[in-house]
Amino acid sequence: MSERRSGVFVDADACPVKDEVYRVALRYGLNVTLVSNSWLRTPREDWLELVIVDPELDAADAWIIEQVVKDDIVITADIPLASECLKKGARVLGPRGRPFTEDSIGSALATRELLSQLRDMGEMSGGPPPFEKKDRSQFLQALDQMIQAVRRGR
Repeated sequence: MSERRSGVFVDADACPVKDEVYRVALRYGLNVTLVSNSWLRTPREDWLELVIVDPELDAADAWIIEQVVKDDIVITADIPLASECLKKGARVLGPRGRPFTEDSIGSALATRELLSQLRDMGEMSGGPPPFEKKDRSQFLQALDQMIQAVRRGR
């Protein structure tokens, strides 16, 4: 039995950069797995798989964590998911082009916890800023760099 080729896993339910992932994956010949709680319209391609998990909270995260291996690339804005994937040796990229690393994940988790507490106290409301064209550009550049780093073994 041959070892599974590394690929890209997308935490797909709210991911705004799926089309960008498709373009880059096609260029590099990578497999892409979208993981979602519900059906999504996707291109019909041999290298693209849609996995629909139960609608329970964090079911997509649990599935990704179970499947991911060293040097897979995970696209997610979910910081706890990013942390778990990093522990398994995967590379993790946020949809705005921000890579999560072993060095940055601790502060990202702490910031997430602080913001959650502020929201719970009513001190803060709203979510992240609107997704813009520059975010897509930063994501594409960072994904390309991440793929190159995996291929060079860094």
